[in-house]
Amino acid sequence: MPKSGRVRRSAADTREHVLAVAAELFYSDGIRATGVDTVAARAGVAPPTLYRLFATKDDLVAAYVQRCSAAYIDRLTRLTAPEAGTVRDRLRAVFALFTEDARSTPCRGCPFQLVLAEFPDPASAPHVRAVAHKHWVQGLLSRLAAELADQNPLSNAELLAWQLAIVADGIYSAAQVAGVDGPAKFGVECAESLIDAAIARRP
Repeated sequence: MPKSGRVRRSAADTREHVLAVAAELFYSDGIRATGVDTVAARAGVAPPTLYRLFATKDDLVAAYVQRCSAAYIDRLTRLTAPEAGTVRDRLRAVFALFTEDARSTPCRGCPFQLVLAEFPDPASAPHVRAVAHKHWVQGLLSRLAAELADQNPLSNAELLAWQLAIVADGIYSAAQVAGVDGPAKFGVECAESLIDAAIARRP
């Protein structure tokens, strides 16, 4: 270990380490409330090192959103691959993931909704990346609803996809407001009720 007490890492490893620390602080304490110097201190890097990796705080936040999005997309893509089961099995897995995620840690809500609340400017990089992630999730739900409609005539596959998206956001909000043993624990059941209702209302 160097005399400074800092661990030697490659630039790529340092970047990932800083992002991991920033992710924890941004989610737990809030993005605006967490200064770059705080991130640097917690990560054990000098502020100039951090600014060589991320020119501005917005750049750091945008990278945090991208990292968070990539992790969710990877998990959701694996859970919804055709070989993972029937379309209903895969939809259930999506909502089981959201429910488990919201109930497994102190939940402040959906991380992407939190970014949108703190970065309302639609032109800002964090906002753009958070919106892109929400659109990706909506696209996934729309594809799964369309696949379900191929097998079970639905009254409105598009409506079902939007209803499921609202439940997804509601899981995180409910965990934040009512705790892990509140309504959030019924996320999967809520999604399945909507699916059953959509099939029952077939044209």
